[in-house]
Amino acid sequence: MRCRLCHSDRLTSVLDLGATPPCEKFLTAAELDLPETTFPLHLRICEECLLLQIPALITPADTFVEYAYFSSYSQSWVQHALAFVEQATADLSLGPDSFLVEVASNDGYLLQHAVAAGIPCLGIEPSHNVGAAARAKGVPTVTAFLDEDTAAAIRAEHGPADLVVANNVYAHIPDLLGFTHALRGLLADDGWLSIEVHHALNLVELGQFDTIYHEHFQYYTVASAQRALATAGLTVVDVELLPTHGGSLRLWARPDPVARVRPRVAEVLAVEAAAGLHAVAGYSVLRERAEQVRAELLGFLLDCRAAGRSVVGYGAPGKGNTLLNYCGIRPDLLSYTVDRNPYKHGRYTPGTRIPIHPPERIDADRPDVVLVLPWNLETEITAQLRHVDSWGGQLVYPLPTLHHAQLAGDRSGSRS
Repeated sequence: MRCRLCHSDRLTSVLDLGATPPCEKFLTAAELDLPETTFPLHLRICEECLLLQIPALITPADTFVEYAYFSSYSQSWVQHALAFVEQATADLSLGPDSFLVEVASNDGYLLQHAVAAGIPCLGIEPSHNVGAAARAKGVPTVTAFLDEDTAAAIRAEHGPADLVVANNVYAHIPDLLGFTHALRGLLADDGWLSIEVHHALNLVELGQFDTIYHEHFQYYTVASAQRALATAGLTVVDVELLPTHGGSLRLWARPDPVARVRPRVAEVLAVEAAAGLHAVAGYSVLRERAEQVRAELLGFLLDCRAAGRSVVGYGAPGKGNTLLNYCGIRPDLLSYTVDRNPYKHGRYTPGTRIPIHPPERIDADRPDVVLVLPWNLETEITAQLRHVDSWGGQLVYPLPTLHHAQLAGDRSGSRS
């Protein structure tokens, strides 16, 4: 294995999660008696450029042609996108003469707000089923993977983009250098690029190992993102720290000739350096933290089983499948999980084969414990499931440490 950014062969192991199936390969009932293909899930860091990465053992086409994730099923994420469009419109003076492009635009969760504001826009989305949902909302969307040829064709037809948005896609591309050049190819010479990506600082410091899965090929600090973007003549000019996905970066970049770096870039770099993430040794704590989360969660579930308490899950996100597989949690400990996405209903989680039902199943069964797998949406999901307290149920989150939510009749806030 060589680093996909600098091509060095000096890669050091950070965390080996074993071999698991791809996290979005949900099984149908007919597939339960068939073998599943698994791939090593082993996080390493490049000693030269400090890019965190896993081997590129699957291709984007394996995952994204038919995709199970629809962004609009998260109300908080849609509101996050609306706030971004409103702020970017004001800050960058976007209007009817502007052009906004979103890469990996999913089901139009963000660009629908640009359409409503009268800003010309285009989504680039590789998944046929998800892109169709965007077009049904009136969001112009092309079905394609972004590469340099696609970028050149879009630029030739529509002109350069004043703003290119790449939310939660910069980690999903094994051809990091080609994709970065394609982003630059879409962008006007005085344009802006906005990238949102999970911050490796939170991955390491908070033990968020479940954000590691096969479609996430690399994991960024500001320092490593700077190095990656620089390969295409782009400079990070500003950084925002966001609470989304357990702690994300919003990186603002511009073509080198017009780049004016703002103070927040140096401020976040200093925080990363203080955490030890500008040296290989700083990443060694992740393994211990992952093992601690596993031990606490398994201990809790085993205690529930011994006490005869019923436990079900809420959500079937990609991160949840990393958690379930790493911890070895199967239907004996988690009878089923539910999800708002109808695509997943009647299917089973990859590897652990836990059945997935509609959310109404929880109200019908009234379980003692609901384990929330998309823990990063704690505020939103706690509000949705506050009524679990009405039958004495408990809402439990596995990360950043095992805890249960404070519901209407519960003032303790105690640890589970």
